[in-house]
Amino acid sequence: MKCVDDFRLRFGKRELVPIVVGGMGVDISTATLALEAARLGGIGHISDAMVQTVSDRRFKTHFVKEKTKLYKFNVASSDKSAIQFDLGRLAEATQNHVGRTMEAKRGNGMIFVNCMEKLTMNAPRETLRVRMNAALDAGIDGITLSAGLHLGSLALVADHPRFRDAKFGIIVSSLRALQIFLRKNARLDRLPDYVVIEGPLAGGHLGFGADDWDKYDLRTIVAEIRQYMQAEKLDIPLIPAGGIFTGSDAVSYLEEGAAAVQVATRFTVTNECGLPDKVKQEYFKANEDEIEVNMISPTGYPMRMLKSSPAIGDGIRPNCEAYGYLLDASGNCAYITAYNREVAAHPGAKKVSVMDKTCLCTAMRNFDCWTCGHYTYRLKDTSRKLADGSYELLTAEHVFRDYQFSTEGKVALPQ
Repeated sequence: MKCVDDFRLRFGKRELVPIVVGGMGVDISTATLALEAARLGGIGHISDAMVQTVSDRRFKTHFVKEKTKLYKFNVASSDKSAIQFDLGRLAEATQNHVGRTMEAKRGNGMIFVNCMEKLTMNAPRETLRVRMNAALDAGIDGITLSAGLHLGSLALVADHPRFRDAKFGIIVSSLRALQIFLRKNARLDRLPDYVVIEGPLAGGHLGFGADDWDKYDLRTIVAEIRQYMQAEKLDIPLIPAGGIFTGSDAVSYLEEGAAAVQVATRFTVTNECGLPDKVKQEYFKANEDEIEVNMISPTGYPMRMLKSSPAIGDGIRPNCEAYGYLLDASGNCAYITAYNREVAAHPGAKKVSVMDKTCLCTAMRNFDCWTCGHYTYRLKDTSRKLADGSYELLTAEHVFRDYQFSTEGKVALPQ
């Protein structure tokens, strides 16, 4: 019976263990977690979501404080169009996060950065260009384009000296999305180096409609894309993601032609994960009926999370002066609209509740939006319950090795 270690992900002559740890923001997929994946011969992701906040937290910089001070005059205004990111400071924060991670890298694996198109930051093209170029400058091995079709993203860095050297990948949830991306970027003569195919059981934002996400199946989508690739004679590694909970699950995709698998949920309860330990225990304790897909994200995408997430129903004042990562090109955000509606409906209230949207920047910064994969309710079966009722945290190496070597649908418990 085969295990994941019987397969290899190949980029040219380079071979890796075909395990990719997904890029969970904000700083949930920490540099430490990504470095472990790379040390063990696979691929680890960091995320550039709210990178200035991450830099402040990790490297004692003061980007958020400086931005807050600069736009303090605008705090009481519902018009956030004046709030802009200093592109030089944005580049500096990205280079801090990416550069120091790459300096610490050991082993034969690789480290990629997850780059979300939906982080529009009141200047979508300009800020995305800076984030991508700064990551390349800092030596990142690859960039995974996520949360959007990224029709113009590659063109933003086409003149970078590492454009042909670094790896570029795209996350899609349908054949149609991939076809649109390939057509748009054909003039660059630059195919993606890999395609992550994310199914409906994934955690966080989903690339499906709010009403039909559960009508799709990852294996079916992967098969459609693989058939298209074969018909077009395109040799691009395909990496399924979402709901791959055991090494045996992974092997089933590898045997069908996948180049690797992307996994994340089981790493949320490791020591290296950036979630606070008390939140990790919420993940361990969760039952299946305590997980939902809702539409509270201002991005417009459905999002899977624990129903007990403090972000749900929170009516915090929009904190765009400090963050503002989801402001569109006109300075708008769906949460600001929802918040102002509730304030107008409850004059004089000290605090309002906003049920249909959440201030995702503040919620993610505070680890109050407990996004999770569908199989989070199975995490309790991957560890041991301690005398005080909590569960033993795992190490990233333990989870990685279990994916790599387990067979027969088994999950190894900590020793």
